[in-house]
Amino acid sequence: MTNANQKIVESTDILKKVRKIEIKTRGLSNQIFSGHYHSAFKGRGMAFSEVREYQYGDDIRNIDWNVTARFNHPYIKVFEEERELTVMLVVDVSGSNNFGSGRQLKRMLVAEIAAVLAFSAIQNNDKVGVIFFSDQVEKFIPPKKGSSHILRIIREIISFEPQHQQTDISEGLAFLTSAIKKRSTAFLISDFMTASPFDHALRIASRKHDLVALRITDKRELEIPSLGLLKLKDPETYKEIWVDTSSAAFREAYGKKILAKSQELNLLFAKSGTDNTQLFTDEDYVKPLMKLFKRREARR
Repeated sequence: MTNANQKIVESTDILKKVRKIEIKTRGLSNQIFSGHYHSAFKGRGMAFSEVREYQYGDDIRNIDWNVTARFNHPYIKVFEEERELTVMLVVDVSGSNNFGSGRQLKRMLVAEIAAVLAFSAIQNNDKVGVIFFSDQVEKFIPPKKGSSHILRIIREIISFEPQHQQTDISEGLAFLTSAIKKRSTAFLISDFMTASPFDHALRIASRKHDLVALRITDKRELEIPSLGLLKLKDPETYKEIWVDTSSAAFREAYGKKILAKSQELNLLFAKSGTDNTQLFTDEDYVKPLMKLFKRREARR
């Protein structure tokens, strides 16, 4: 097969994957997510409109105490929702996302999640942009509206080949903070497999933007089965090591290390006020996303 023919085949395959993801995720956005997305993410940017007299049933948290004191009668502040929101997808494209022990790679789950969020956003007339990062920012797609823009984003996520394989989450977050001037809702989509600290960048980004972390995980990464002597290869550094997986002590130590890393991440998200949830390659992502949306709705 010539290079030209191979490229045609690859392009056709990518288009088929884009179409498949579009059909599935657009349906989910229409039927399930749109209303919850609107309730969970719209209205974070509220513009002051006017003051009016308090009426039964009004939220007492909106009472304007200065005006109330002046007129000796309760008044409340009325806000208008800022109709247009900017949604940023901050997507980890490092080498570890090419792993998958079951029905799909982590990067394909990332594509589906990004598509669901993007289609939900454009139904609310929001703009959507993407930041691809590894250990540096690989590509930036500025926020725009429209279905054709969303399809471009999905196609890029499926086909994008990063120049670097390692991970530095702080690079993606720092770019978000500097490049997107207006407050946005930003979804940080990553497996969070990194040795580089990113707590400082996370705190800064979460103060400026409404930041949500979506942790992509394959269950085979949580525990290693007893399969005897295996050669393992790091997809980001390409280092190879031999391990004896039949060793109960090795498997126990590995499990403890993974658990400690998970607890560290949860603490980091809690300290920065970053909403988060974990999504698995072999499980339906609808339930955890809906749970996240409803948790946010309940706080409003």
